Amino acid sequence: MEPVLNHARCWGAPAAAVLFFVLWCVAEAGRMGPFAGVIIMQWPGTVPLLLMTAAIAVAARWPMLSLALTGLLLLGQLTRMVAPMYSNNWAIYLGSFIALGFIAWTGTARMRIIAAAANTVFAAVMAVMMLSWRYSAGLGWFPKLYSGDWYTFRTYGPQLFALLLMIGAGIFLVGLLLSLYQERGSLFHARELAQNTLKDTEIDLIVEQERTRISRDLHDVLAHSLAVIAAQADGARYLVKDQPQPVLKALETIAGSARSALVDAQRVIEGVSEDGMTAPQPQMKDITDMVDGMRSNLAIRDSTSGQPVELSSGQQLAVFRIVQECLTNALKHGGRGAEVRLHFDWSGPGLTLHAASALAQEPATAEEPGRPGRGLAGMRERAHLAGGWLTAGPDGEHFRVTVFIPYGHPGDRDRDGAGAGDRAGAGERAGIEQPERDREHRQPALTGPAPAGTAPGTTGEETENA
Repeated sequence: MEPVLNHARCWGAPAAAVLFFVLWCVAEAGRMGPFAGVIIMQWPGTVPLLLMTAAIAVAARWPMLSLALTGLLLLGQLTRMVAPMYSNNWAIYLGSFIALGFIAWTGTARMRIIAAAANTVFAAVMAVMMLSWRYSAGLGWFPKLYSGDWYTFRTYGPQLFALLLMIGAGIFLVGLLLSLYQERGSLFHARELAQNTLKDTEIDLIVEQERTRISRDLHDVLAHSLAVIAAQADGARYLVKDQPQPVLKALETIAGSARSALVDAQRVIEGVSEDGMTAPQPQMKDITDMVDGMRSNLAIRDSTSGQPVELSSGQQLAVFRIVQECLTNALKHGGRGAEVRLHFDWSGPGLTLHAASALAQEPATAEEPGRPGRGLAGMRERAHLAGGWLTAGPDGEHFRVTVFIPYGHPGDRDRDGAGAGDRAGAGERAGIEQPERDREHRQPALTGPAPAGTAPGTTGEETENA
């Protein structure tokens, strides 16, 4: 119903004007005489019909022009420049009331009042000219009385005027009801939109409260614990300098990892602070430093092919975290010295990252619980939010992770946060669930190999479920 009314609101007036004109031409074809391409001007109703047709056609778009055309017709008849109405064509006057109906439907409240007042005056002038012996001298149900205009007006005037007002009021009421119906639909739509907006606002408020809670917990628990770990590791390293070099190296790694995790935790806390400021996030240029920092524990071979392309900030964050997850899990499950190969391929329509590491040779222990891990699911989610995809699984003696991140449009890369990949950093900045996902690679194991079948991008639990 609504689409039909919307189309009728725009095109109803021109369509009604065409229909009005065609019906009059069909009804008066015999009196109009032969056609010569146009209506012959000898028919007395030609000018009134054309003016009323034009008044209907422009009623919705230019209501003042429509009223002016009706007034022009009546003025022309009063000054005898236009032929008066007769018994067979006086109903052309009803075109003024049809135009009034469209004005009531599409016009403003002020315009409705103006149109109603103008048509009241028009109805009075029409009644006068239809009854006066100087013009139409009575027609239809109101024949001549041969007693002068005053007596004719007293006898027929109120009846004819009331008839014209009833016709005009009825059409005006139809247009007003259509307008009210559409306004009610618009109000329902606005109310529904307001309810949805309120619901979204409530959800945002809940999320913001959760972010604040997580920020407080990170500050009170995680950040403090990481600071204690870093301080204890540094203290132990300085107190036991006569210990073997591997032990000192392990303490140094523990302290460095704790400080790095503390910095990341501080970024998350700042990202969910009340002022809404987002802390700087790791980018592609930080991958080199991260890989160099892991070389003391892993045998990493990295390579690059193609010309690097600037990715959006969210995509860069996703690539950084995926590489970090792969290296951390290789160390966690493969132990120190595990071989890892990284290859960045920039030659395609997007960045393709290949990561592979040898599978652990020791069998899985029965003590490990068979619950699903979060690392692989977290990497897949990051790749998906960056606009790409990720596959991971055993391949012979290696476990391979393949990631594809599309370059996207140049305009998207130039706008920070405009591309689909920028959504990948939303969860990181929001602080929701990210601390749990990143917890796996914040505390790398430095001794002992992991259960068989584990590699970058998976936890021991994920391999067991596979």
